[in-house]
This record gives sequence, C-alpha cells and structure tokens, in this order.
Amino acid sequence: MGTTPKASQRMTPEQRRVAGATMIGTTVEWYDYFIYANAAALVLAPLFFSQLEGTVASIVSFATVGISFLFRPFGAVVMGRVGDRYGRRVVLIITLILMGAGTTLIGVLPTYATIGVWAPILLVFLRVVQGFSAGGEWGGAALMAVEHAPADRRGRFGAFPQLGVPAGMLLAAGVTAIFAAALTEEQFLAWGWRVPFLLSFVLILIGHYIRTRVEESPVFHQMEATKQTETAPLSTLFRQHPGKVVQATLVFMGNNAAGYMLTGGFILGYATKRLGLDAGTILNIITIGSVAWLVSTWVSGVASDRIGRRKMYIIGWVAMLAWLYPLFLLIDTGEIAMVALALIVFGAVMGLSYGPLPALYAELFPARIRLSGSSISYALGAVLGGAFAPTIATALVGSFNTTVAVSTYLFLLVAVSLVATITLKDQTGTNLYLGDEDLKPLETDETPGPMYDP
Repeated sequence: MGTTPKASQRMTPEQRRVAGATMIGTTVEWYDYFIYANAAALVLAPLFFSQLEGTVASIVSFATVGISFLFRPFGAVVMGRVGDRYGRRVVLIITLILMGAGTTLIGVLPTYATIGVWAPILLVFLRVVQGFSAGGEWGGAALMAVEHAPADRRGRFGAFPQLGVPAGMLLAAGVTAIFAAALTEEQFLAWGWRVPFLLSFVLILIGHYIRTRVEESPVFHQMEATKQTETAPLSTLFRQHPGKVVQATLVFMGNNAAGYMLTGGFILGYATKRLGLDAGTILNIITIGSVAWLVSTWVSGVASDRIGRRKMYIIGWVAMLAWLYPLFLLIDTGEIAMVALALIVFGAVMGLSYGPLPALYAELFPARIRLSGSSISYALGAVLGGAFAPTIATALVGSFNTTVAVSTYLFLLVAVSLVATITLKDQTGTNLYLGDEDLKPLETDETPGPMYDP
C-alpha cells in the first residue's frame, strides 16, 4: 500500500507550516510584482520615459509590465528543471531572493533625468529578473501546498498560495495608497514611490525565514527514494504530454488577462488619468476589491474539493463573462460608488477561476514532470493572457475611444479558456504519487523506499 494522504487525515503541524509558508512567501513575491504595476500606472512614464509624449509614454510604461512575462517561461523552464530534479523547496528560496533583489534595486534606481537612457534600460533588466522569478515561484509554491495535502483537501491547500496573490495586491495597493495620501504629488513623484520598493527588503527576510523551515514535498521524497527524479523534465513533458500543456495554458489565460486589468495597473491608470479620479481613492477601492478576490479564491478552492475542479471553473468562467461588460460601463460613470461596485464584484468573480488552479494542475501532470508542467503552463498562460493586456487595453481605448473594445477583447480570451476547460477530464482526487506513466528503470537494484506507491 502507498502513502497517498487519506481523506480522514487532519491538518498536521507540518501541513500548517507549509500552508503558511506558501501563502506568506507568495504574498511577498506578488507584493513586489504589484508594486511595480502600481508604479507603472502612476510614475514610471514621467520618471523613466520622459523623452516620450503623452499616451506613448503610458503605453511604453505598461509595456515594461508585459516584458517581464516574456521571461516567465524561461524562469519556469529553469526552475521547473531544478524543482523536478532537486526539490520544490529549493525553488521557493531561490525565487524569493531573486524577486526581492530586483524589487529593492528598482527602489534605488536613478531616473532618466539623472542617467539618461540607462535608466529605462536598467529598469527593464530588473523587470526581467522579476519575470524570471515569478515564472519559477508559482509552481514550486503551488505543488508544495498540494502535495502535502490530504486527497480530499487539495483545493483547500492549493488555495493558500493562491491567496498570496490577492494578499500581495492588497498589501501593495494599501502601501501605495498610504504614501499617495500622506505625501503631496510632488513628494510622491520625487521620492515617495520608492519607499514601497525598499520595504520589500524587510518582507523578503521574513519570507525567507519562513520558507527555509518547511519540509520538502512528500511526493518528491518518494521520487528520490525510488530514484525516479527526472533528468530532462521539459523534453519529457513536450514529448509525452503536449496536449495537457496546451489545455493547461489556455485554462489559465482568461483569468490572467482579466486579472491584469486590476493588478497590471490599467484600471488605476484609466481611472486617474482618463476619468480624473483621485489615485488614493481608487487604490483604496482596489484594496477592497483585493479582499473580495482573496475571499472568493478561498471559497472556490474549498468548493472545488466538493463539486470538482472542472465544474468550479465553468461556474467561474460564466460569472466572469457575465461581468466583463458591466465592469467598464460602471467605471465609465466616474461615480465612486459605481467604480467600487464594479471592482469589488470583479475581484469576487476573479477568485472563482483562481482558487482551484494548483490542485487542477497537480492532478493533470505526472509526478516526475509535475513542476515543469505546472510552471511552464502557468507561464505560457500568463504570456498569452496578462502579459500585454494593460498595453493592449490602453491602445484599444486610444484607438476606439471606448472601453467596450476592452471588454470585447477580454470576453474573447475568457471564452477560449471556457472551451479549454470543457475539454478537460475532471481528475479531482486522483493519486498524486508515482503512477505507471511516471515509472522508469531504476539505476540500482535497491528495493524501492517505503513511500513507493505504483
């Protein structure tokens, strides 16, 4: 008999540590990421792209948000190989340090007025570091949580690292709002925007301390015990499971595209620069929307254990499709109450197709290539979805002078994700340990370890 977690198993102290470590570490990681998105909406255009004019500077500023996505697949490939060969835990530590270093250095980066063209060049380079880190971090955190989970609670456990994303956005929006409200516009532009980046250094120390104190995934321990770790996970993944990669990529694409309207700074920039609303007020509304996103992420993760991942996703997609047009119509009223309603409901809708993702990915890919499969699918979904969504949205509004064009663009992407989800076979509760397709000849004649579970 194997050691697949039993349905009756309660949350152990180690499982609680893993849940806390994946959530807190991911919160810190995505705080760093969203701080940049907020800065792109508010200050990067005049500070780093002052040689450009008007809408062009804003488009280029948002494009630097998207550039990092192009390097997520590279981070996913490298960290996927590391995680499938050397363990999930080491990936969490490496990516957290990389993200923190990149974010802190942006906080001390000279502007275009000081060093000229080197300012945007260095900014883009540090953004690439952030993208590489984000590409590798998510898969490691997601699998650490799910692979420690009892079979009937994978959605619940997998929701913990997912909670870190809206929590990171909440923290980033809250910190930015505090400084935007406490300082004059001149002070915020001169130095205030740097402080949230510099605070990342303290958060990274906290996250590193927590993540170094968790045990490795039991699934990876099993692979080590039976000498079934994969030496070339990426080639195996695309040779044996290309269809699963395509499905998993398209499933995530819609959520990421819609989500980056909020997290990528487009709505913040549109509301403040186009509609003339107060930045601090909009950041406060985004903070409340983040709470709604966080709550619905948890609810959907837990619900997916009961009704299945596939059904939960279909509910989420239908709700999102129904809200995409009202979202921008309400924002365009320019009335704070209507904007708040739009973003709070939007946050709640986003969580419905976000909470179950780690469990869905974990159950989709075989154990020995699971981190590579999850990470590369997540990264490719982000490239196709959110990478340049704020840039495309800005260009669409500039060309058509209406947000209906943005709603239509998002509707098409989400519809594709819905179709991809319908093609999936629901594998809720399937065995996460080594199965027949994972097994390959052992290099020695040693008896498989006690965790071996064909």
